[in-house]
Amino acid sequence: MHMADALVSPAVGGAMWVASAGLIAGCAGQVKRSARENVVPLMGVLGAFVFTAQMINFSIPGTGSSGHLGGGLILAVLLGPPAAFLVIASVLTVQALFFADGGLLALGCNIFNLGVYPAFIAYPFLYRPLAGDRRHSARVWAAAVMAAVAGLQLGAFSVVLETRASGISDLPFGTFVWLMQPIHLAIGLVEGLATAAVVTFVARARPESLYQSPAGSAVPGGGKPVLAGLLVAAALMGGILSWFASTHPDGLEWSIARTSGRAPVAEAKPWPAVSAETSGTGLKGGVLTLLLAGAIGLVLRWRR
Repeated sequence: MHMADALVSPAVGGAMWVASAGLIAGCAGQVKRSARENVVPLMGVLGAFVFTAQMINFSIPGTGSSGHLGGGLILAVLLGPPAAFLVIASVLTVQALFFADGGLLALGCNIFNLGVYPAFIAYPFLYRPLAGDRRHSARVWAAAVMAAVAGLQLGAFSVVLETRASGISDLPFGTFVWLMQPIHLAIGLVEGLATAAVVTFVARARPESLYQSPAGSAVPGGGKPVLAGLLVAAALMGGILSWFASTHPDGLEWSIARTSGRAPVAEAKPWPAVSAETSGTGLKGGVLTLLLAGAIGLVLRWRR
């Protein structure tokens, strides 16, 4: 769901930059006032985890399309909405600056679409009421799926609106919506299951690491098993599992191709793409995101 610069006009891109920058400033103030002692290492490690998770596109059967996790809901459940928004902004900034993924003009749109809806709508209005405090029950799985689907649907619709408002492409609004929403419904289902799996792992290992846990804040050093597990998972995804990413176009690219009357074309490369370059990209991006998100957390904690 990463928008490219080619879809966004300077006016729309600039307006979304202003909106995202304002939200970043507000979230930074809230994180600075937070009492959670484990928020800094969690921000860094989860940034690396989400960056590498986004590298693994999975095929959507029967469509010729693929999708990947957004990660916003996972971040919101573990960090809370303000810190989650700062981390997803860090992930997308590293992708745009160092890996030409999304582009700088569209960065404000991407931060808004992938950060606002899961963190500030899906999490507080769907996940929290539905999951409650039962961190080991089927309610968590149902809540995660419903919240992830809602966040992806809202984000996909925003992509269509921003593309339409930009006026650069001549994609018919109705056709574009009709293709974008169902394909991101499938992606949202996978994201919900992945979110529930990660939350269940953390809840069993260190329940105090969850945002709004009864303990209020984690015991210093108590989250080491969680941090180690997430770091290992990030290294495996970036270094090895990224070889198995689907070569089919993602949901946005697929929808654009179908809307414009072209047949979506899979990327011409071997599968699995066993490559030291792919592994290096995943590991380097994960480390850069860990450093950026962790540095943001450190600065905010230091200023408090």
